[in-house]
Amino acid sequence: MLTLNRSETTSALDYSNLNTSIQETFTAIDRFEWQAVDEILQMREQQLYLQAGYKNFEEYCQRELYAWGGYRRINQLLGAKKVIDAVGELGGHIKNERQARPLLRLVKEPEKLKQAVAIALKDNPSPGESDFAAAANIVVPQLPRKKQSTQEPMVPKIQEPVVPQKAIVTVSQQSHPRYGDSGVIEADAPNRWQQIVTFADGERLLINNTDLDAPSVPFPRERNYPPEYTEAIAQIKEQHQQELERLEQELRIGLQAEVNARAEAQVQEQIQSLQQLYKQQREQNIQLQQRLDEMESLRQLETENQQLRQRIQDLENAVEQRPSQQWGNTMTQQATKVLNKQVKQALEKTIDLRSLAQEPPKENAQECLRLMGMALKNLASAMNNTQALEAAAIILGSEPTPTAIAYRAEQLEMLPQAVSDIRAVLTKPGCMWQDYWAVAQEYEVIKQDYWAELTTQETELITALQNASLQPRTIGVGSVVAHADPYRTLYVERGEVVEDLGEELLVAWDCWKEQSKKTDRYFRDELRFWQPEKE
Repeated sequence: MLTLNRSETTSALDYSNLNTSIQETFTAIDRFEWQAVDEILQMREQQLYLQAGYKNFEEYCQRELYAWGGYRRINQLLGAKKVIDAVGELGGHIKNERQARPLLRLVKEPEKLKQAVAIALKDNPSPGESDFAAAANIVVPQLPRKKQSTQEPMVPKIQEPVVPQKAIVTVSQQSHPRYGDSGVIEADAPNRWQQIVTFADGERLLINNTDLDAPSVPFPRERNYPPEYTEAIAQIKEQHQQELERLEQELRIGLQAEVNARAEAQVQEQIQSLQQLYKQQREQNIQLQQRLDEMESLRQLETENQQLRQRIQDLENAVEQRPSQQWGNTMTQQATKVLNKQVKQALEKTIDLRSLAQEPPKENAQECLRLMGMALKNLASAMNNTQALEAAAIILGSEPTPTAIAYRAEQLEMLPQAVSDIRAVLTKPGCMWQDYWAVAQEYEVIKQDYWAELTTQETELITALQNASLQPRTIGVGSVVAHADPYRTLYVERGEVVEDLGEELLVAWDCWKEQSKKTDRYFRDELRFWQPEKE
């Protein structure tokens, strides 16, 4: 049986505790360091160092914080703070200033900075300084510095005057973050085209000579190049300008072609809409002309009817003016001829009851009764027979007056057409209450008559359509729709909703069946329920 040595167990436990304590101590140091950064920012922004007699922030750091690296270390910590603020939520993965140092050069480009942090986290869940440096180099590669050669340069060294020290300068470049601020050059320049400028708040920045404005200090604004370099640069600039002009021309041509195509499509769509509207207007004009012709025919029949009534009235007056003793129970031959002639003319426009008995109407018995009522009405008018008039009123179901019988006869004349139109609507596929009502409201005065002629299945179908119309309708899957915009060609086309996408619906159009694109997406308020055009 194996046993553990007590000294080895104690040593292992002591190492684990000590290692954990060391890690926690360093973590606390990093946390206190970030806390010190927040306090340093308050000291600099509120300029509390002025209370101690320090002229600027740099002097405060050099005097009070020299044991912790002085102004140089404070700048590093402030730079790390900028990195964490710029990276946002990912800043929690940056534990200390050393990890943020390789990311500082990306702080002015937050998107690339976040991309670098994400790459470091992808490779290592707990990245270190080297991981962040490698990720930053992947996002924005850093060119290696060239070593100083001991040989004499082939090209003569460019001599550019250096801005003298203690010169007061102002940042004149608008794109620079310190634009408009003045500073002092107190240190030697690291090269011949940049200067180290110290500002009033103690911040020291390396700024290009071209970004500074110092009228009292002469220094070149542009670098001077040898003639061979100048020609090469000019040639590269010319090629670059030509390439920019070519790309601009191609972009302009592409945009113009796209605009022309869209305009042509819109014009074509408007033309089709106008053609459809013109077709509808022409059909309406034809219907109106037919109505006018019917009204003219009715007016002529009314005129003839008035003339016939006037003639009968004249005959009755002529008979009444004769003394009763001259007529007796008979009439003179001349009066008989006149009366028989008028009666014959009136009966020419009536219906022969014997012909109805020999060949009854093929449609229905209601039509037969209507024709019999019309015949009795005409006979009563011609013969002035009250019993025939009452019989006509009983058959037709109206008051026993010529006017009521005539009105009822006109209503019953519409009955066959009403039954035919209603049955035609009910047999159409996808019939709805609106389709039925559009036809039935024209025959509302004879609803009881045509209702009696319909079958039980037809009346039940009408009742079901009416009940369904009382419920709110919502366009959904399976609904037959059309476009709601009357100026779109799809306003008169039929489509079916095949899929509900939430806020949008997918519609398959019948007119697109032969095309490659058969469906399209629309919002509900862009669609309406489809209604077939009236013939």
